[in-house]
Amino acid sequence: MRMDYQLLIGGTLVPGASTLEVVNPATGRVFAQAPRADDAQAEQAIAAARHAFPAWAALGYAERGAFLERLAAAIEARAEDFARILTLEQGKPLDQARGEVAASISAFAYYAQQQLEPRVLRETAKERIVEQRYPLGVVAAITPWNYPLLLLAVKMAPALVTGNVLIAKPAPSTPLATLLLGEVAASVLPAGVFQTLTDANDLGALLSRHPGVAHVSFTGSTPTGKKVLASAADTLKRFTLELGGNDAALVLGDADIAKVAPHIYAGATTNSGQVCLAIKRVYAPRGKVDALCDALAELARAAVIGDGMEQGTTIGPIQNRTQFEKVQAYIAEARAQGTIVAGGAPVPGDGFFIAPTIVRDLPDDARLVREEQFGPVLPVQAYDDLDAAIAQVNASEYGLAASVWTSDAERGLAVASRIECGTVWVNRHLDLPWDVPFGGAKQSGIGRQQGIEGMEDFTQPRIVNVALAE
Repeated sequence: MRMDYQLLIGGTLVPGASTLEVVNPATGRVFAQAPRADDAQAEQAIAAARHAFPAWAALGYAERGAFLERLAAAIEARAEDFARILTLEQGKPLDQARGEVAASISAFAYYAQQQLEPRVLRETAKERIVEQRYPLGVVAAITPWNYPLLLLAVKMAPALVTGNVLIAKPAPSTPLATLLLGEVAASVLPAGVFQTLTDANDLGALLSRHPGVAHVSFTGSTPTGKKVLASAADTLKRFTLELGGNDAALVLGDADIAKVAPHIYAGATTNSGQVCLAIKRVYAPRGKVDALCDALAELARAAVIGDGMEQGTTIGPIQNRTQFEKVQAYIAEARAQGTIVAGGAPVPGDGFFIAPTIVRDLPDDARLVREEQFGPVLPVQAYDDLDAAIAQVNASEYGLAASVWTSDAERGLAVASRIECGTVWVNRHLDLPWDVPFGGAKQSGIGRQQGIEGMEDFTQPRIVNVALAE
C-alpha cells in the first residue's frame, strides 16, 4: 500500500507535521500512514482559503461549474483507486465502495449544472424587491468515517459551485480517500479553493471557532454536533449539522411481508448498518412479527461476512474497534432482555466483524430500541394499536428519517404525515435524489443538504429594495 499521502494546503501537496496510523478494519492491523496536520498548518489552510475566496467567488456559476465538471472527470479516471482505498480504510464491500465513488462523481456533475437565481419578491411601477444569494467564504467540512468520500462530495459540490472555498477534515480513521481527492483536485482547482487537513480529532474546535471560517458543515454524532454548535457560537458563524438518527420502519397490517422484508433488511444492513439514515428499529403488527422475523433471519443467515476486498462479500467489518465494542455491548444486552433470532454470535478472525443480528421481544426502553446502534443489529417490536406504534416511533430525541411499509400507498402517505422527522419514505428506504433536500428534526440536526435548499445553506440571502419612481 502506498505510503506517500500528503495534505493539500494552498495548492501544494505537503507532508503533515506528524503521522497517523490507518487501520484496516477487516484485519485490525495498520496498513498505511497518513499525514497529521497541526494547528500551524490549519492556520495556513485558512489563510490560503481566505486569499483564494474573492477570485473564486467572482468567477460566476458557469466557470465554477466547469471546474466541477473537470473534477468529476478526474475522479472518474481514478475511480478504482478511490474504491479500493475506501474498502481498505472503511471496510465496506468493494462493490459498495464503487457505488460510493460513482455517487460522489454524480454529485459533482449534478451541482456543476446548478445555480441560484435572484428571486423577485415584489415588482410594481414604483418598486422592485429582489432576494439575492452570495457565498459565505471559507467552509469547514467535517466528515465521518462511514461514507468518507460521498459525504464530503455532498458538502463540497454545492459549497464550491455557490462560490465558497472549502477545507475538508475527515475522520482520523478514514483519511485516505479525502487525501486522494486532494491529490486529484490539486491539478484541477485553483490554489486554496479546496484543501485537506487530517488530524486526530484535535483540529475540529479550531476550525469551528476560527473567525476566518464562515460556515461549518458537520456530519456525525449528535454529542459531537452539539460541541461544534457551541464552539461556533462566539463568532455566530453559519452551520449545517447532519447528526444521528434512530430511524424507524413502521410495517402496516396490510403489508406483504415477503415483499417488504428484503427492503427492510437492506435498509438496516447496508454498509454494515453504519448509515445515519439506516433502519434502526422496526414496528410490526403482532400478527406479522413471526413472519417478518423469519424472513429477516433467513436473509441475515444468507449474508457473506468477510473482507470487503474478497469477491462475494455482502457484509464487511465495523469500521473501528470503539464502534465494534459498542455494538457488541448492544447485542449482549439484547440477549439478556429479548430473543435473538439470527446472528448474535462472535465472528472468528482479527477484524471487527459482526454478523447481521435480528432481535425481538425487547422492552420499549431497551437501549437497542432507544439509541442509535450504528451496526447490523435490528430490533423488531410488536404493536397492537397503530396509534400507539406511531407514538413509539415519535418518542425519540432523534428525528432524521423513517419509513412506512404498506400495500396501500395512500394510506402510507397518511401515516407518514404523522411521523415527526425530516424524511419519511413509503415503500422505499435510502432514496436520496440530488434535487430533493434532506435533514433532521429534533436532535438529528439543523439545516438541509442536497437540493436547492442545500445550496442555499452555503449562502447569505441579501434583500435589495429599489424605489423606481417617486
